[in-house]
This record gives sequence, structure tokens and C-alpha cells, in this order.
Amino acid sequence: MPKVSIIVPFYNVEGYIEKCLDTLVNQTLKDIEIILVNDGSTDRSIEIVNKFLRRYPEKLVYLEKENGGLSDARNYAIPYTKGEYIAFLDSDDYVEKDMYEEMYNMAKKENSDMVECNFYWEYPDKQKEDIGTIYHGKNEMIEKIRVVAWNKLIKREILEKSEVRFPKGYRYEDTEFTYKLIPYIEKVSFLKKPCIHYVQREGSISNSQNERTKEIFDVLDHVIEYYKEKDIYEKYQEELEYIYVRYAFCSSLLRIVKIKDDNLQEKLLNLTWDNVNTKFPNWKNNEILKKGKGIKNLYMKTINRFTYEMYTTILAMIQK
Repeated sequence: MPKVSIIVPFYNVEGYIEKCLDTLVNQTLKDIEIILVNDGSTDRSIEIVNKFLRRYPEKLVYLEKENGGLSDARNYAIPYTKGEYIAFLDSDDYVEKDMYEEMYNMAKKENSDMVECNFYWEYPDKQKEDIGTIYHGKNEMIEKIRVVAWNKLIKREILEKSEVRFPKGYRYEDTEFTYKLIPYIEKVSFLKKPCIHYVQREGSISNSQNERTKEIFDVLDHVIEYYKEKDIYEKYQEELEYIYVRYAFCSSLLRIVKIKDDNLQEKLLNLTWDNVNTKFPNWKNNEILKKGKGIKNLYMKTINRFTYEMYTTILAMIQK
């Protein structure tokens, strides 16, 4: 059994995948398998992958499927994994060469269900370190976790038992996957070292804003419904309300004001306000928000209908 299975879907990333694979095949942890999922790629990516397949047949597993998106490709690969732990990596990113050795050793030493590491935002002209908040217990995990799949090492038996998978056909798939997985995670460890280079490229899905930006509300609704189905919603109600409001008025709002179509922008801004105040009419009384002292919390506490319109107008003007 390999120690770690790393799932790497790829689709038309000929300018990035070689660097990604080079950092994987040269990992200091030798007992790994790298599962490459060709998600219907039509550019030179497959030529680059074939070169690595010939040179490293003992480390690489190649899968091929029709294009179905990142979630579908990840889900397709999970049953093929044999590792004690599973990791996900996007094919346009790359990692430090001792990443999986350090994360695996920490997982074994601390008997962890999941290990989370820090990472770099990698821009063309600069680099910014992303330092996570250490949390304790599932309530804090919901509130503070960074909802990306690729900076985590997850025990495979957790994925098998929970049957949690990525939502097909939606943006923000990592958000839904992470929050649905939390109820099954008992022990988390933190590797403070930044190990991943999260490459920011123009035209990527995460940097393209349009009507699909509103899908954040779909995935959050899926999460809330999931917690209700599992009869654990009341236990985590404060946290789920808090993250819903935070997504709406922070990260999602910043995406919406980047939309060039004024009519669509206004439509999504109204949708955001209506969603929050219809689903959580008493959100101002949320205990986490009331006790919070960070900049985001202070900002959210000032929001009412008047300030919301003022903030969105100012932010939209800055973007233009």
C-alpha cells in the first residue's frame, strides 16, 4: 500500500503541468502514487504527461475520461486510490519537494485524520504566504478552516466511510466538499511550513466572474441541507449561519463587484442581500459575529441596507 495517493486532474494546462509533475515525481517521500486524470484535454498536456509516464511508470497511474470538470475528475479517481492518505493537487500548481513526507510523518506521529499546510499565493510578479488559523474541534473547524482541498492530506478510510464527494457541475466545489467532510474529522494536525504554490493565472475559473459566481449560495445550501439530513444542524447552526453571512458579504461580494455587466452585477448584489436576510433574518445576533474582533467581523457588524449599497457602490467604482 502506498503511503500517499495524489490525485491530479488535468485539462488544457500545457504551460503548467510539467512543473507540477516535476515537483511530484521528485518528492522526498518515495512511497507515493500520482494519479493523473485526463479530463478530456485537447492541448499538448497529454504529450507532456506521456513523457512522465515513460520515465516514471512505477509512480504514475494514468486515467482518462470525457470532460466533466474538476469535481467529476477527482471523484472518478478516488476509487482507484490505494494510499493510506489521499491528497488533491491542481495541475497548474506545484509543491515543495518534501511536502508529502512532512505531512505524512506528522499524520502518523499525531494519528491525524487530516493534515493541513500553509501555502503561497503565486502571482506573476510577487508571492504572498497564506498562514492558516489553528482551530480546535469541529465547531471551530467550520468557522476557521480554509476551504481548499489541495493543502490537505486526508485519511483514505474517512473518504470511504463518509462517501463525501465533490459536487459535479458547480463552482466552489472545495467549499461543499470541505464542510461536508468536517463531521467525520476527529483529529487535525497543522504543518506551518508553506508547501504549495497556488498559481494565479488569468482566465482560470477561480479568477473569472460571471453569473456562475452566485453558485456559492447553491453549495452553501447543499451543506446546510446535508447537516440537516444528518441531524447535526442544530449543533453547528451558529457556525453555519456565520460562514454563510461571511461568504455573502466578504469573498462573494468582492467577486460580484468585478463583474463588468452592470445589470448582472446589480442582480447578484440584490440576490446576495435577499438570500442572507431571508434565510438568516437574525444574522446580526449571531454569537460568533458579535464576539468577533477581526477586520471582517467589524465590517460585517456595520452592514445594513444603506451601508451595503454604499459599500458595493464604492467597491464597484474601485474595480472600474
